[in-house]
Amino acid sequence: MCRDPRRGEAGREVTEVPSARSADVGRRIGVGLMYGLWKPRVLGAWKVPTHGPVILAVNHSHNIDGPMVMGVAPRPTHFLIKKEAFVGPLDPFLTGIGQLKVDRDTTDRTAITRALGVLENGGVLGIFPEGTRGEGDFASLRAGLAYFAVRSGAPIVPVAVLGSSDRGGRLIKGLPPLRSRVDVVFGEPFEAGDGSGRRTRTALDEATGRIQKQLAAHLENARRFTGR
Repeated sequence: MCRDPRRGEAGREVTEVPSARSADVGRRIGVGLMYGLWKPRVLGAWKVPTHGPVILAVNHSHNIDGPMVMGVAPRPTHFLIKKEAFVGPLDPFLTGIGQLKVDRDTTDRTAITRALGVLENGGVLGIFPEGTRGEGDFASLRAGLAYFAVRSGAPIVPVAVLGSSDRGGRLIKGLPPLRSRVDVVFGEPFEAGDGSGRRTRTALDEATGRIQKQLAAHLENARRFTGR
């Protein structure tokens, strides 16, 4: 259920957490668009836990990676999305389908609170751990993923999106060719922490190292399996 904004003991407003229902609307829209425009091949979706908090860690090489995962994931997903994407009519639309605006240039406490709220409510949080679109190879991770995983105790499911950036389409150069195949490979869930419950900078750095190894191994296996 969506938490209503309310006042805490110190008189501060508690940030509203988007509901799974709103994210499910986004999922339904994503299903129609992704399967209507391209040919997603989804592998390993059964590995995503059917209930409880989960973090989807997705590689990011193209703008459609988020909508693609949103449409093919077995559960409604709330993605942390850079605030620059929330412009014009996209602002109320993305907010309405349960997506989370984040300022990447500062410690965005509102986004952090909402993201942790999603996990506390047993929802699915989608993160691009590289922080920005690039090669999509998990070569450089920001500490945010480790923080959310260690703080919440939620398992991480690695997700590899392959084929979205192979080549541009003829009609729209910025998108993959219409009806081309895009592979989305879900990996085995894993725990980021070491079991100690520590949240120190050292513990988060160590968790980031463990996460990077897991994500890189999943991406390598996904490329080998799909031939991408």
